[in-house]
Amino acid sequence: MSLQWNGVMPAVFTWLKESKSGTLEIDYDVTQKQAAGILQAQGRAGSKMSGLVGSGTLGENSYLSNKQRLSLLKSLSEVAKDYNVPLISGAAAETKEELAKIVEGLAKVGVDTVMVMPPKTKAVPSEKEMYEYYALSEATAKDVGVTIMPYNNPDAAGYHAISTNLLTRLSVLSKVTALKISTIDVSIIETLMLENKDLKILAGVDTVTVYAGLAGASGGITGVGTIFPKASVTMQEYVLKGEWNEANKISRALNSLSYLDAQPLLMEYLKLAMGIHHNDVAGGLRTFGKKLTQQQINDVSARYILAKERLEVLDLLS
Repeated sequence: MSLQWNGVMPAVFTWLKESKSGTLEIDYDVTQKQAAGILQAQGRAGSKMSGLVGSGTLGENSYLSNKQRLSLLKSLSEVAKDYNVPLISGAAAETKEELAKIVEGLAKVGVDTVMVMPPKTKAVPSEKEMYEYYALSEATAKDVGVTIMPYNNPDAAGYHAISTNLLTRLSVLSKVTALKISTIDVSIIETLMLENKDLKILAGVDTVTVYAGLAGASGGITGVGTIFPKASVTMQEYVLKGEWNEANKISRALNSLSYLDAQPLLMEYLKLAMGIHHNDVAGGLRTFGKKLTQQQINDVSARYILAKERLEVLDLLS
């Protein structure tokens, strides 16, 4: 499979159901069905999503056991293969040795590209330590036949920032096929592109999709696009063609929901919006994460309705 990284990739939700005992468990069938539905969507120019992200921030990742996570990714790998797109998932660890084992495990269940977060350590690692951490993951990726994507998320609490100098050094490693930059400060993307115009950079925050494209990003990983895939793919089509006015119209239409993608409870908020979109509010509220207050539920609902109304005017509802 050729990984081009030109386009948008949905970070899909892990749908849950109640077991006979009343506990929550993964609903593999619904999760696969929704992922497939998103990958089927087409933009106005006929393009589709160019990858599938599973068990990420929006996929209940931090709440799943390792066994649950690998089972989930194995089921999503079947969907990715059906639609001939790469399956992407994340990895982070305290040590480089632990990280290498995670990369090996992800490769075994069909993950094609591993988004590698910085080390999960309290102390800020040195540049040398950070480089060695990523270098071992890249070497492991080479051994097990996958690629890696260094993932810089400096705006999120608990993640060490990766310097632009280090990102540039990592980008030339043979199994590093793209970088993921999740920040509203798109000048980071522009700085990296000035160093290497051939870099493939994916934006990770929905509010800055157009600005990231202006800065040189070739695509993005989206949460809002799981809810409104036609709009998300069409916006990216315009971005790649440099038709900024048309792209901005869609960005503004999505803005009420895109705002939620940059909030601490983004998973809970956007999953509820997905539930509303599919007339399954109860399903959207089933999460291993935090329970939403009625005020939060009402806010998400109002934001979803506003985005839907704006997209309907643009004829961009799936």
